[in-house]
Amino acid sequence: MGGRRIVLMGAAAAVAVLAFLWQTGWLGRPGTQAPEPVVAAPAQPPASQPALPPLEPEAPAAPLAAADVAGALTELLGRTALVVTDDFPRRFVATVDNLGRAHAPPLMWPVTPTAGKFTVQEEGGSAVIAADNGARYTPFVLLAEGVDAAAAVQLYARMYPLLQAAYLELGFPGKSFHRRMVEVIDLLLATPRPPDPLPVQLVEVKGTVASQQPWVRYEYADPALESLSAGQKILLRVGPENQRRLKAKLAELRAELLRGAPRR
Repeated sequence: MGGRRIVLMGAAAAVAVLAFLWQTGWLGRPGTQAPEPVVAAPAQPPASQPALPPLEPEAPAAPLAAADVAGALTELLGRTALVVTDDFPRRFVATVDNLGRAHAPPLMWPVTPTAGKFTVQEEGGSAVIAADNGARYTPFVLLAEGVDAAAAVQLYARMYPLLQAAYLELGFPGKSFHRRMVEVIDLLLATPRPPDPLPVQLVEVKGTVASQQPWVRYEYADPALESLSAGQKILLRVGPENQRRLKAKLAELRAELLRGAPRR
């Protein structure tokens, strides 16, 4: 298969949420049970929202220069090994786009992987995601929930010229990254909530040498779930409670991203 201090650059709050998603893969670290979120996430985007987001966010007063990215990240986050500041705008837009596709290559993540591994348990003769596996993602859920969405999106707007330029350079001429951002959030909000525990199975690898990392070879036993996008499959494996809480934050971010008059 708190607060402004932890706001990530660019899409700030969105980066914080998505950074959590990028990092997890089948990796993570143990955590503790977090408090209930205040906002309940809708299964689908609110019907009152416009069908299409603006082409770009409202123009910021002080756009961020490429040379200021690393400094801004340090100012907002403190010194941390979590964020890969090198080529950050390109890494960010590539990963956001990939979360809506079949694969999100880790080489493009704007964050570093964490220690630990995905765990399963046997139940009824089949492998299922372990009951305590979701606890590994709790630190990232807490990070996402602690973000001030309004302030974060203001930073996203400052970063947007760099993000849009990076998106065009990646091979999307004439396309709006802002619309792709909202489109991917909508896709994540539409992630299903299957019964728990969730059955998984090892991908068969033919050969005489045993895999040294079998935990990276699991896939969902249900073909319909395995066919979901990379971001949706990540939301499935973090567990139903973490999924609910992350959807709540994503819905809050979506509302902030769509504020302001459309720009043409």
